[in-house]
Amino acid sequence: MTSKTETSVATQVYRVYIKATPQAIWDAITDPEMTEKFLYEARVEYDLRPGGAYRAYPSDSMRKHGAEMGYPIPDVVADGEVVEADPPRKLVQTWRMLMDPSMAGESFTRLTWEIEETPNGPAKLTVVHELEGAPQTAALVTGEMEDQGAGGGWNETLDALKTLLETGKPLYG
Repeated sequence: MTSKTETSVATQVYRVYIKATPQAIWDAITDPEMTEKFLYEARVEYDLRPGGAYRAYPSDSMRKHGAEMGYPIPDVVADGEVVEADPPRKLVQTWRMLMDPSMAGESFTRLTWEIEETPNGPAKLTVVHELEGAPQTAALVTGEMEDQGAGGGWNETLDALKTLLETGKPLYG
């Protein structure tokens, strides 16, 4: 189960414990073939050096869903830049959702992935999403737009990641 606590209006913190090594979690976050299995079927591309690009590409099902909802899905659904990469412990990046024009017009947000070993076995993954200047993106990643077909945000994403790493199977499908 993923837990969420808000440290302020503009910062969201999510934490999940996963029976996996820090390296396996890192690989799942940064490998396009793995993200297709837990990140709404999106393929990611990271240039894992400071200043390197981050991009997420839509799946066919995302494009189909967009068409059903009456809006086209862009060729890149999220973008940003790598700020810090310390495999397999920490990844800091900027992040912006591009699927919706109003969100694409918001400020870039800051996303930090911290992966720690714990003394009792599972690794701890903490995701800190700083959302200053991006209220619609904040609503999206909390799952507030789930009833509009936008998914369950970070809770759903991290549950899907945990399920994939612990069972070898995607949460859905």
